[in-house]
Parts: sequence; C-alpha cells; structure tokens
Amino acid sequence: MLFYHLFMLKSGLNYVDLRCFIYPITVLKRTISNPIGWLDSPWFIMCVFFALIAPFSLNFHFHYPDEMYYTDASIQMLKNRDYFTTYLGNGELRFKKPILTYWTVLAGFQIFGISPFSSRIFFLLFGTSLVGLTYLIAKTASSNKKIASTAAWIVASQPLVIFSSSRAIPDILLVCFLSLSAVGIVGLLKNPSTTSKRHLWLLYLGLGMAFAVKGLPAFALGAVAILYLAINPWSRVSVKQLLYPPALVSAIVIGLFWFIAMYVQFGPTYLYSFFDDQVGIRVGSKIGQVSRHLLYGLGVLIALFTPWIFFFRRQHLPSMRETLEKNAAFLGFAISWTVAILLMTGLVSTFYDRYLLPVYPVSVVAFAWLVLRDTNTSRITLRFLVSLFVAINFLVLTVGLYMNLGMQSPPHLILQWAIGLVLTSAVVTVLVRRQVDMPYLGISMMLLFFNGSLVSYPLSIPDQGTQVDEFVDQKGIPHNTQIGFIGNPHHSSKIRIGLDLDHELINLDRENPNWEDYDYLLCDETAIAQLPLDDVKIEVAAQNWDPKFILAIWESILEGDTAARRHELTKKYYLVTP
Repeated sequence: MLFYHLFMLKSGLNYVDLRCFIYPITVLKRTISNPIGWLDSPWFIMCVFFALIAPFSLNFHFHYPDEMYYTDASIQMLKNRDYFTTYLGNGELRFKKPILTYWTVLAGFQIFGISPFSSRIFFLLFGTSLVGLTYLIAKTASSNKKIASTAAWIVASQPLVIFSSSRAIPDILLVCFLSLSAVGIVGLLKNPSTTSKRHLWLLYLGLGMAFAVKGLPAFALGAVAILYLAINPWSRVSVKQLLYPPALVSAIVIGLFWFIAMYVQFGPTYLYSFFDDQVGIRVGSKIGQVSRHLLYGLGVLIALFTPWIFFFRRQHLPSMRETLEKNAAFLGFAISWTVAILLMTGLVSTFYDRYLLPVYPVSVVAFAWLVLRDTNTSRITLRFLVSLFVAINFLVLTVGLYMNLGMQSPPHLILQWAIGLVLTSAVVTVLVRRQVDMPYLGISMMLLFFNGSLVSYPLSIPDQGTQVDEFVDQKGIPHNTQIGFIGNPHHSSKIRIGLDLDHELINLDRENPNWEDYDYLLCDETAIAQLPLDDVKIEVAAQNWDPKFILAIWESILEGDTAARRHELTKKYYLVTP
C-alpha cells in the first residue's frame, strides 16, 4: 500500500486515472486466464492487438527512415495551408508517392497536435482494422469462426504487420485497403450468380483507396483480381456484372484526383518523378537479379508463416486436398495474388520484405483453412512454442526491469512492467491449468513487443525532438526562427516534430552547408568537428544512448555510474549560437 501511494505521488496520477488505466488490463488478464469464447471474437483480437502494440508503436522507440518524407511534408502543409503539394525537409518538392499517406499523418497532426503519437496513431488503427478485415475475409470465404479467428491471430502477431502498423509509411494503408477490396472479391466468388452491389463497392473503393496510397502496385493487383473474377472456371462473374458504373467511377475519381490536381498545377513534371519512383528506379532487368529476388520473395513468404508452419503434418494432406477441391475458387484467388506479388517483387531493383505484405492476409486465410483446420495432433508443438515465447518474455522483463531501475526511468514504466508481468503470468497459468489453444501463441508473441518497449525506452526516449524542443525553449530562442540542421536527415524529422510550428528547421547539405546564413545551428558530432566554428557557443541539445554500446551501458548500470558515462556512450546533437 505504501508503494501504491508513493507511486501516485511521483507520477502525478489520481486514483480515478489509475483505475481507468488498470481496468482494461485487468479484464484482459482475466480473459486470458478464463477465455469463455472471447478468444474467437474479432473485436477482442483487435483490442488485444491495439493494447499490446500501442506502447511500442506510439513513440519513437524505433524510427523508420522513410517516415520523414510524410511527417516533414505534413508539417509543411500545416504551415502553408497547401494540402496537396508535398515537400521535403529542405524545401524541395517530392512527388514520388500519392497523397493519401500524407493526409493520414496530417489528420493525426490536425486532431492531436504535432507529436510522435499523432504521426502514428492512425497507422496503428489501420493495423488494428487489418486484423478485423482478415477475420472478415476468412468468415466470408469459409463461414467458419474458428478458421477466421485463427487467421486474425496470425496476422495480429506477425512482426511485419506490427512494424508496419508502427510506422508512418504507406505499407499498412496499402494492405488494409487491398484487404477491404479482398472482402468484396471473396463475396463475389461466394455468390457469383447473385452479384451483390455491396461487394462491388468494396472491391472498387478498396482498389481506388489503395491506388491513392501507393499507385501502380495497387493497380496491378486490382487488374489480377478482376481478371480472375472474370475467367476463373469455378465461380465466374460476368464482365457486365463487374463493370458496375457507380462503384467503378467512384474508384477512378478517388485514385486519380490528386494526379489531375498536380498536373493542373505543375504540368507533366511531377509525373516524371512519380513514374521514375514506381517504374524507373524500382524495376530491375538483370536475369540473375530477378531470379535472386524471386527466391528471396519465396523464402520471406515462407518465413512470414513462422512459427505457425511448424503445425503442418503429413496426416493433414487428405483434409487439405478435400478443402482445396471444395473451395477451389477462393484458394485459386489466393494463389493468383500470391504469385502476382512474387513476380512483382522479383522485378524490383531493391528487395524489401514489406513488399509481400499486401497479399499476406489473403494468404493467411488460405493457410489457416488448409493447414490449421485441425491441430489436434499438434498440441505438443503448440505447448512448446508458447512456453518458448513465455520464457523469452520473462527474459525481456528481467532486462527491462534492470535497465529502467538502473537508468531511473519514469514511474509509469514500472507500472507497465508490472502489467507485462501479470499478462505473461496469465499465459503461464493457462499452460499449467488448461489446454492451450492457438490464440495463446499469438498473445505471447505480441507480448514481446509490449515488454520489449521497456528495453528500448531507456535507450531512445525522450527522442531528439523532445529534447531539442525543451532545450530551445529553455534558451528562449524566438518563435519562427530558422535553425540550420547538419546531421542525419532522419533525425531531423524527429526534431522537426518536436519543434512543432514554433521554429523552422532547415536541412543543410553536409558537403556545402552554407551555415553562415543562420544565427542558430543544430549539428551532430561529425559536423561540429568539421566546421570552422569561431566565437560561438556550443551546447549539448540532445543525447541518446548508443545501442552499439549496450554491454558498456549495462556495465555502467551495475557500477552505478551511468550519469558519469553518459557523455561517452551517447549520440549527441549540439546547438551552436553566436
């Protein structure tokens, strides 16, 4: 009780706040220990995904480089009130991606203010929606709640889905809108004779929104889907039915309106940049490279089903063949989309694992239907895998507690640690007392991100943006001041978010920075060493622990001298003033 009152005093929370925070976690813990049917509910799966991934996602524990393109442009949109034109941090135009991802970031900034949380919140919500859409695809195709929930748990616990939901980049939006389209496609395959207008709307609106996110990849997968609907021998939809004008025209308008607006304003110049990004620099032509990327793609696709692929047993083959014969239309669609994305991935000049994500939910539904329909012979494997992930979670919790106590982290992290311990222990209770089912594997995998954020937090939070913003305010630098930046451009985007609209951060060329034009500079250690700085004041504005020194950091905690070694083991940014 004494610890409880001390915690309330230090954290600034009141009793109502704490009860509101703990109650959902208490419900989750009780549900894990005694599920009573909740584990197959799509709403419960979505809530678990959001609750366990949010602490990892909604702060800059990890910052993906490409996020800067969308956050920088959105801040510039707020400044100049031009919501169509996209800019880089140095003021240059950038037309490589359509507008919808920028608007998703912009919506977060408009509603919640400029912050790491607001830059990512809608991407996490789209990731949460993807879990529900996967359930809906599987339920529409199979009419089996168990298959649908299994597919949803697989998608929810896939690290690639989790990372994509935690980044302000187009990937999770693309897969979400294509999955929305897939709901319509599966509905049309299910009842081709009585074509539902609702499914046609889902098909075309999903494709239109996907094109407004990523462009040509969405068009290619949409063309494959429509062609498959028209020619597949099992559940063919007539071309006349497919060409439903209201939905088709709406999708075309949604997909092309930004391109038309940019053409009117800038002429064909922006198209050159767009097609160069989508085709020119993306498409490789060397046979060896294409073959290598095809093999990479196939290997990554198989890896995306780990650890679930370990449940495959040869005795499942007869039931798999029976499922395949009875549901050839859907499984043929899943195969056609998977082959299409593999071929597209093979043609790119640079391979990224996230390129396979757009067809992952549909592939997961086929996998769950074929392979995981009967797991009675795999209970030993399931129990072993859950036990393995639980053991890893306890290891992560131990490291997290050691780091947060040793580095004097905020009190709320101790509360998060306690919640992680309770939830992980709840899974152990199930292992001891109950028959383990598939959802517990998904929960134990997602808990790694919830508990893992306790390890990454002391190293990266507060991020450079938060630290620089506090330092600049402390120094009383006037609002709307231009600050020159020489350093990692990906760090500049975090700092730009921290500074909000109060100051303007200008990225300078490291080789030819023209730094004399600015009264204030923000520089990394390399720039400080290289610039001929005279008669200036140089102060540390931000410093974050360097992960490459993790062993030395742990040693400093053990020896109790983290404060003394902080200057040695951190990456720094310096404010240079006259």
